[in-house]
Amino acid sequence: MNKHHGLGKDVKILKTVECGTVLALEQLWERLDIGKTLRNILTKRRVSTAYDKALFAMCANRLCAPESKLGVWDRWLKKVYLPSCESLELRHMYEAMDILHAHAAEIEEAIFFRTANLLNLSVDVIFYDTTTASFAIDMADESDDEGEGLRQFGRGKEGVWTPQVVVALAVTREGLPVRSWVLPGNTSDFSTIERVKSDLRGWNMNRAMFVADSGMNSAENRAELEKACGKYLLASRMASVAEIKNEVLSQPGRFKKIEENLHAKEVIIGDGMRQRRYILCFNPKEKERQLNHRAEVVKLLEEELSQHPDKNATAQWAVELLASKRYKKYLSVTKTGKLRIDRAKIREAGKYDGKWVLETNDDTITLEDAASGYKGLMVIERCFRSLKRTQIRMTPMYHWLPHRIEAHVKICVLALLLQRVAELACKQSWWHIRNNLALLQATEMETETSTFFQLNEPASKVFGTLKKLEVPRPPKVFGITKADKTG
Repeated sequence: MNKHHGLGKDVKILKTVECGTVLALEQLWERLDIGKTLRNILTKRRVSTAYDKALFAMCANRLCAPESKLGVWDRWLKKVYLPSCESLELRHMYEAMDILHAHAAEIEEAIFFRTANLLNLSVDVIFYDTTTASFAIDMADESDDEGEGLRQFGRGKEGVWTPQVVVALAVTREGLPVRSWVLPGNTSDFSTIERVKSDLRGWNMNRAMFVADSGMNSAENRAELEKACGKYLLASRMASVAEIKNEVLSQPGRFKKIEENLHAKEVIIGDGMRQRRYILCFNPKEKERQLNHRAEVVKLLEEELSQHPDKNATAQWAVELLASKRYKKYLSVTKTGKLRIDRAKIREAGKYDGKWVLETNDDTITLEDAASGYKGLMVIERCFRSLKRTQIRMTPMYHWLPHRIEAHVKICVLALLLQRVAELACKQSWWHIRNNLALLQATEMETETSTFFQLNEPASKVFGTLKKLEVPRPPKVFGITKADKTG
């Protein structure tokens, strides 16, 4: 019976490992010439150890189930099908990081232009922004012969004062990372610009632009950006900047439709050296959403106030409403101390529905590129979210040597590159791509004469994802090795 049904008595099942995700990532790694670039460097250094495989393992792990370097070597590699990494030792992980740090600029340049050429990318505008990565330590790094220590106290993007490093990232409008920098934690945003522009100067890019949200937009910061010869595109606060509130938003002129939910018009304020260029953007769908949301909030306020005949603003319920971020913007207190819904505030809020304002000192950037720059800002913010929290999880970091900290960030950025290339090819988030690919698994089996791996029977969407990524479908049976009968 066993000869005709099931696996037979002589077949043992050893383990099941995931192979879909690492198979796809390894193909992308080689297609983008990341492996080739690393191997060329190793050849020049006459190094025979497969440090390129160690770096791939660490990058792929960030996109699967992020672990420490020890965790990658000791646990994760046993759960996936990566025969090219079987001979790696733990020390190879750290030695590979050192090589990556030593040749980071060369590696990043080669990989980026290979990616740009392969995907036919437009690199005329490069978006740039910064974030922070904090450490669970009590003291900042001391200065040494090389200058100030890397981990310095600063106020992180999350608002916490802690030892941290600043991570700067340049990306294309598609969100593909161009290059990254790791700077001392007390480095201000605008003081990074000169270093970044200097590093990118030899890359033959037409324009590198500093893109940031409204938190960076102040007269002092704009002046510093200009001193550093920086072109910027900054989001602006609409309601709190008098010039925007009173002049930009009321400027006559039609919006130009750039995309279905992206309309824009240029507004020039002032003359000569005092001239300021604004881009007023409008999203009709977002306007409708904000209008409906505000109507719901006002309805809830009306219901709440109707339950209290005495509208005294000092009552506990009234104090709570006035303290609420959601409700207080639509409330006011009368001269007699009564709480009321302020209809004028509601009408004023409606002026901003679906709109946002950008400010730029670049006279050459087109209206379309400037308006799309806001999307570039959202893309880079999404890149930072993926790096820090949602997928790659760059933090927490447990390295303390500066070059290892920098190498860790570079590994995370390489992972981000693989992620964004996959997302662009599949037109899906990495979360969906990863969930599909994870369904493709292989079971290791052993007979008296050999061991081999056999694929499971995953859903058709798995092979659909592989097709979009241009990854060949693996054979049903693979990794066949003859049994070692010695001993």
